Amino acid sequence: MVEKSILDEELNSSQQDSRESASCQQDAKPPAPHHEHFQFKELYENPWTIPNFLCMARIMLAPVLGYLIVERYFHISLGLFMLAGATDLLDGWIARNWPSQKSALGSALDPLADKILISVLYVSLTYANLIPAPLTALVISRDIALIAAVFYVRYKTVPPPVTLSKFFNPCYTTAQLKPTFISKVNTAIQLLLVAASVASPVFHYTDSLLLQSLWYITALTTVSSSYSYYHYGRKTVKILNRTK
Repeated sequence: MVEKSILDEELNSSQQDSRESASCQQDAKPPAPHHEHFQFKELYENPWTIPNFLCMARIMLAPVLGYLIVERYFHISLGLFMLAGATDLLDGWIARNWPSQKSALGSALDPLADKILISVLYVSLTYANLIPAPLTALVISRDIALIAAVFYVRYKTVPPPVTLSKFFNPCYTTAQLKPTFISKVNTAIQLLLVAASVASPVFHYTDSLLLQSLWYITALTTVSSSYSYYHYGRKTVKILNRTK
């Protein structure tokens, strides 16, 4: 009798475990796939800051400098280029020291002004036979690719529906660009080559080996900078108006 009682208890326990297991299997559902749905809110800022005005002044100086170089007014070109360089240093200093003068637009406008200035000057200096054409083609190709990437980021982060007025409205804050370290070095070297090339007819060293060495250094940093943006990708862009 004792053995039968024990067997009955084990049988009942086994049946209860089976029912609980079946119940758990029925209740358990596969986890729903996790999807992140991002929406973009409308975020505004004041674009009319002193650094942004200085960037615009640098952009407007670009065609003037290009014309002067093509016409071989190198003395005046060198002076205006130094002025453009001063605006570049000044706008960065103001943005770092006065938070109210810092803007997301400025993070895109500052490198854009540099790229426009550099592209115009490289073409002009190539026309004046002071910078080799292959180097100019390399520099401009990189800048075109980066500008296209900026426009793509802007398009993807403007709150829908995307319209031209909204796309080009400087008050819409969408993303902040974070250039890589090698990109900053590359921009400095590119501008150094421009300064050295514009000054070479003034100080009579157009055939200098040091100047020609700077061509190769510029090409190397330009390629390295392009790869750095490809390597780091999304880390170079901070979306400001994203909401989940």
